[in-house]
Amino acid sequence: MKIALIGYGKMGKEIEKIAVARGHEIVSIIDVDNRQDFASEAFRSADVAIEFTAPSVAYGNCLEAFKNGVKVVSGSTGWMGEHGEEMRRLCAEEGKTLFWSSNFSLGVAIFSAVNKYLAKIMNNFPNYDVSMVETHHIHKLDAPSGTAITLAEGILENLDRKNKWVMGTLTAPDGTVTGTTACASDEMPVSAIREGEVPGIHTIRYESEADSIIITHDAKNRKGFALGAVLAAEYTATHEGFLGMNDLFQF
Repeated sequence: MKIALIGYGKMGKEIEKIAVARGHEIVSIIDVDNRQDFASEAFRSADVAIEFTAPSVAYGNCLEAFKNGVKVVSGSTGWMGEHGEEMRRLCAEEGKTLFWSSNFSLGVAIFSAVNKYLAKIMNNFPNYDVSMVETHHIHKLDAPSGTAITLAEGILENLDRKNKWVMGTLTAPDGTVTGTTACASDEMPVSAIREGEVPGIHTIRYESEADSIIITHDAKNRKGFALGAVLAAEYTATHEGFLGMNDLFQF
């Protein structure tokens, strides 16, 4: 399979290693200094483009890829809230293909399924209140993380007593804490910590007066995310439409 990379930071380089090891060819690499290469024959020859950049440019990157006839796998977070409906429309009405996920890790896909199942169980036990904390490296721009939002949505789908998630506290790299976890009874606080070079930790906590039930996913490095992105690209090459991890891993 021919793959184009959009974004060549730490994730892009890790994806390149895994893609090549799995027998794929990297035909184009687009970064901040060569965006004109979207129109190149090399980029247009790609079966799929894998996009890991920043919230401010991800939407435009997808449009450029679509314009040049290339399917996209995107792991950029912090932009789908504003542009998600447009992406779905382009896929449904104009034949574009986008595989988007807030997290490509197989472990997180399993964790997400466990999270939904646990929320369904806890729906019968109203004496437990739920909250979430996510921790990421200091370079991450959005808070809470896209993965945390996806996990929160999974809880809201299955826990009748919660209607929405709200931003809890934000702990900055210097230790400064802003915000609060105090919220209405039908709201779930999601707090964020920015610390060191942490790849990603997500902890969901159910608290009662008697005990606590806690589940955590702790990423050790970027390899799991990169492998998942390549697996998603392999899937996307032979599928169309607006795709996600539920299509790739049907638990």
